[in-house]
Amino acid sequence: MQIQIDMENPEPMYAQLVRQVKEAVKQKAIQPGDALPSIRQLANDLELNSKTVAKAYSLLERDQVIQTRGYRGTFVHPEARSHCNTDVATEIRGALKKTLDAMRNAGATDSEIRIAFNELMNQTR
Repeated sequence: MQIQIDMENPEPMYAQLVRQVKEAVKQKAIQPGDALPSIRQLANDLELNSKTVAKAYSLLERDQVIQTRGYRGTFVHPEARSHCNTDVATEIRGALKKTLDAMRNAGATDSEIRIAFNELMNQTR
């Protein structure tokens, strides 16, 4: 698997990493069960901050593309191919857009929506 991070790309570095790992799984460049480099090793190889790689790994694990097995390492999830099209961020945007459209159609102002959103976000922490 060859990963290349483009520092000039407006897409965040962690998102580039997530996208490229998912593409490698789809194209069968990496197989279910294959070991992936540690966060530290991949960060060193790509000259990235380890927190950037950790964020990408966390999102890949959430989407069940990879799995961490404690001290044994990180591996491609057995069902990775079927999960590569999962994009929670896109689903969130879609759901929020529908909700925003409904609120605006009901006459809510952007300010009212922001205030309500912030109050709810603070309550659920």
